[in-house]
Amino acid sequence: MSSPWLALTRIAVALAVVLSALVAWRLDARDRTAALRARFLAGIPWGTLLTVLGVLAIYLFVQGGFQHWYGPLALPFRAWSYGSPLGIVLSSFAHVGPGHLIGNLVGTLTLAPLAEYAWGHYPDEQSSTSPLVRNPLARVLAIPAAALLVGLFVALFAIGPVIGFSGVLFAIAGVALVHYPLATVVALAASDAVRQIYAAVRNPVVQASASPSFGAPWWAGIAIQAHAIGLLVGVLAGIVLVRRRETGPTAGRLWLGTVLFAVSQSLWAVYWFRGNGGFVLYRALGVVLVFGLALLVVASVVATGRIPSTVPLVGGTKRWAGTAVVVLLALAALSAPAIPVNLTTVESSTARAASTPANATADQSDAIAVRDYTVRYAENVTNRQVSVVDVAAFGESTTVNASGVIVTSERRHLWTTAVQASRLAFTGRATVRLGGLGWDERIRVSRTGWRAGDDRAYKVWLNRSTESRVGYRSAPATADATIRGKNVSIVPRRKGFGLVVSRANGTLGRAPLPNNGTTRAANITFSREGRTLFAATGGTRVPIAERERYR
Repeated sequence: MSSPWLALTRIAVALAVVLSALVAWRLDARDRTAALRARFLAGIPWGTLLTVLGVLAIYLFVQGGFQHWYGPLALPFRAWSYGSPLGIVLSSFAHVGPGHLIGNLVGTLTLAPLAEYAWGHYPDEQSSTSPLVRNPLARVLAIPAAALLVGLFVALFAIGPVIGFSGVLFAIAGVALVHYPLATVVALAASDAVRQIYAAVRNPVVQASASPSFGAPWWAGIAIQAHAIGLLVGVLAGIVLVRRRETGPTAGRLWLGTVLFAVSQSLWAVYWFRGNGGFVLYRALGVVLVFGLALLVVASVVATGRIPSTVPLVGGTKRWAGTAVVVLLALAALSAPAIPVNLTTVESSTARAASTPANATADQSDAIAVRDYTVRYAENVTNRQVSVVDVAAFGESTTVNASGVIVTSERRHLWTTAVQASRLAFTGRATVRLGGLGWDERIRVSRTGWRAGDDRAYKVWLNRSTESRVGYRSAPATADATIRGKNVSIVPRRKGFGLVVSRANGTLGRAPLPNNGTTRAANITFSREGRTLFAATGGTRVPIAERERYR
């Protein structure tokens, strides 16, 4: 589609949204601002706006998103371990890309005003004598301050190198759920609508075709445990607020809202790693946990005495304390497993783990060092990101293998597969962005190779601005066809590729793979035409290999 038509399409989307909302607004004759002014300073959720601006500032100026909107620096800002303070402090407020950022910011703009409305800039507790508690400005600033504290808590007790504001967003949703359960579900639908509007303006027309996918399944990218921790923190804070108010939602509304929220936000997606891009999803267990969560939330809020219940519950203070303890115990059970994981990561030798292949059948060549980072390509190495603590249960294990571009840092206690081997084999190239506060550098990774039958022979190059080196050479690839009883193999060399002619494990001849023209080895003539390699002898000419194609 031409550029003028794209511009007209974007204008049409904007006009449709504005006109539709404006007509609905004008047809509704009620005073829409009185309730907001009663709860918000000047009728505006300032705490929400300050929080959103803070998260956006981290992306733009700390992660370099202002210069690289689609490729911000993310690696050093993950919560790798307790030995990585930069990651612990910033992981909850950093993001891996614009889609990740926009999704969390839109969710915050739609959900946080509900939680902020429940909190209020003007306190309901008239008995409070503290000027700080009663100061509207202080109550506004309490929102971003609470977001900061929750973000640190989630980073400290989340399993794995989490990144993103979603843990805090789930805490916000927890507060909103306890007070306005069905409004929270409506707000989620509103956030989906806003994201679709953004997508329609950004990409008015999308063309697609079927192609293989080499990323993890969508549910394997969700930090379920971190989300659950955030939600329980928010629920606990919401229960404290409900206890200080006169009313709360009905038990039925709260149960329904919690179930709908948990299901729509995929809290049922309980999964585990199986190594080299493999995962297993325990869907049934996740659904059971969702309804258990709904029961816990409803029982805890009802126990405050602010929600009417036909079940006779006695001992108000004891009942409240008991249910608060139950929520705290659930929170502790979710958080505790992160402690040995994050502590053990500090003690692990990440660089050695990355260089010890489980099945070393190929040449592990040079790595590139950039300050405290080491970048290498490896296959079938123990995944130190998963197997920090070796556990085996229910047929699954934390000892799994990884293949691809491995990035390690002893100082940052970092170990990660930055690019999966399968993805590099499909695209042929990738970029890994390294850095820290105030600096970054890009490592460009490329693959070249040949396919001989079902085998592939390839090399992986690691390139930076000042150097370029072979990062990996695979095992030889042997053609399916035999020529007068002779086998032909393509062998990756440090410079180019070579041909080896053999019989019964004995080498008969060697020659470089021709770029153009022909070459001979063991009385076989090899010629290359475009991407195809031919072998000829005694009047017989057959294709034996083809250069890899990438997309």
